[in-house]
Amino acid sequence: MSLHDPRHYVRRVVLPSGKTIEVVYFEDQNAPTAEATSALAPAPAAAPPHHDEAATDLHVCGSCDSNLVYPTEWEEAGATHWEVTLRCPNCEWAGTGIFEQELVERFDEELDRGTEALVRDLKRLAHANMEDEIERFTTALLEDHIVPEDF
Repeated sequence: MSLHDPRHYVRRVVLPSGKTIEVVYFEDQNAPTAEATSALAPAPAAAPPHHDEAATDLHVCGSCDSNLVYPTEWEEAGATHWEVTLRCPNCEWAGTGIFEQELVERFDEELDRGTEALVRDLKRLAHANMEDEIERFTTALLEDHIVPEDF
């Protein structure tokens, strides 16, 4: 079967972790069968996830407006949607919703920016700590507080 076979199609998906996978769908993309449609329908549950089209920024908490919300679980919920469980570390809010691919991609980009900021801060802190240690070690050497027996 080729990639253009009408019985299946391949879609490249970038996961929130940054890993890229290819998902093969064995159905006609334009006309899903009743069997395929029912397979995509969520199983009945006590509190099913809501389809949240009004959400604009997944990293912002709806309860306390903190911009530290992060995903705890996610899985594909159809060809163009993701079911994502979110958590706010500020107010301990947690919830699950189904969001469009574009919104989840923007969320992933925001998570990447946050990760980059944390890594930058960590490097600055490690550098400052190293400078402080070197300064203390140099002072100890100059004042003869370090002797051969220390090694």
